[in-house]
Amino acid sequence: MKKISLKWKLTILYTLLMTLLTGVVLTVLLYLGGDLFLESATDVLKERVFESVDLVKMKKGTLIIDSDFSDVENGIYLSAYDETGVLLAGRIPYGFTSAVSFQENTLQTAKLNETTWYIFDAAFQIRKYGVIHIRGICSVSAVENELYLLIKLCFILLPLSVILSAVLCYSLVKRTLRPVSRITRTAAEICEQKNLSRRIGLKGSRDEIGVLAETFDQMLTQLQAAFENQKQFTSDVSHELRTPLSVILSQCESCLANPALHEEERQALQVIRDRTTGLIRLVSQLLLLSRADQNRQPLCFEILDFSLLTQTVMEEQGEIARQKGLIMETHIQKDIILQGDETMLFRLWMNLFDNAIAYTEEGGRIQAGLFADDTSVTGYVKDTGVGISEENLPKIWERFYRAEPSRFEPSHSGLGLSMVKWIVEAHGGSIQAQSEEGEGSIFTFTLPSEPVNKRM
Repeated sequence: MKKISLKWKLTILYTLLMTLLTGVVLTVLLYLGGDLFLESATDVLKERVFESVDLVKMKKGTLIIDSDFSDVENGIYLSAYDETGVLLAGRIPYGFTSAVSFQENTLQTAKLNETTWYIFDAAFQIRKYGVIHIRGICSVSAVENELYLLIKLCFILLPLSVILSAVLCYSLVKRTLRPVSRITRTAAEICEQKNLSRRIGLKGSRDEIGVLAETFDQMLTQLQAAFENQKQFTSDVSHELRTPLSVILSQCESCLANPALHEEERQALQVIRDRTTGLIRLVSQLLLLSRADQNRQPLCFEILDFSLLTQTVMEEQGEIARQKGLIMETHIQKDIILQGDETMLFRLWMNLFDNAIAYTEEGGRIQAGLFADDTSVTGYVKDTGVGISEENLPKIWERFYRAEPSRFEPSHSGLGLSMVKWIVEAHGGSIQAQSEEGEGSIFTFTLPSEPVNKRM
């Protein structure tokens, strides 16, 4: 199941909150507004009745009621009566009967012919005429229809407001998280390209995200400086150690050539020679990896017979395996041609076999193979050695990591698999390891069969 991004999570959350808030507000408005709406309608009815008395006048002894008195405004009908209840002027809505008694200054509700009416009566003293009764009538249904219309409008506006809120929230969140996307993209590029010189460079932002980006940039600067110092130190040390170690090895060889040496002296010199040889190999590996880290290790790509190269290494390593009491099995597809650095590919196989032989006890089995298809070349080395625990499996590519170093040959520095990984990746390939503790391991690498024009 695809994970929902933080951008969408925040948008959904804000939209739900806005929807809830809008719904609550509209509910409260409708709940309170309904009563207020009806109350407002009755207030308008009363006001219309009281204002209508201005349309009634005595002129030359005759009661005159203005023609505007009969106009229906806001659904309100006005009618004027004398003291005996005789209609003087105005209009009565269809379906309404005048049987409803007068109740002065009192709002009445009457249901006639399936229609509910608001009725308000008021008595006024007209000079030189006497008392007249003015009645205002309006339909409750008309008021309710207006209220229903308002409710429908609210239900239309609610989804529209939700959609608008979602769009605005998404735009706001997207704009807010844009620097975070830039930080993530830059970090991913740094990991992919292994380039600590890259910076986020979020200029002009002094909010929390801007401070975070600036802190990351400062951290990257310090990491780059530390890493460069480490690489330079490794390179310098490796370079400085090669000459004295070579001198020691040369002197040991010269001394061992003397036939007058005692046996104890010869054994001591042989130990010194073997350890010096191991140190020279370690220094060479360190120097190569250091140059690779600084992109100063050139690779000499050429068209080569990878099957023949593999066969050569396997024959040489097979003899070493048999001397240790191991069984060696090889399966090599013939005439596999690819473009690569012959020396590095030779070292690739050597390191894989060294690792398998070192960690497989006497009587164990080592299987190796090479085959190709239309797009890639695949090689593997499988052993029945001690294996690697699931917890430690990711660590095997780290420099100087060794599984159970106390049980096996001290000459193995823990740089072999690091170099293997670099060689494979330098050729545009990939490598993976599968292992179970006590069950052995299998290392499988894949190289592109197409020519690779790459220089490290």
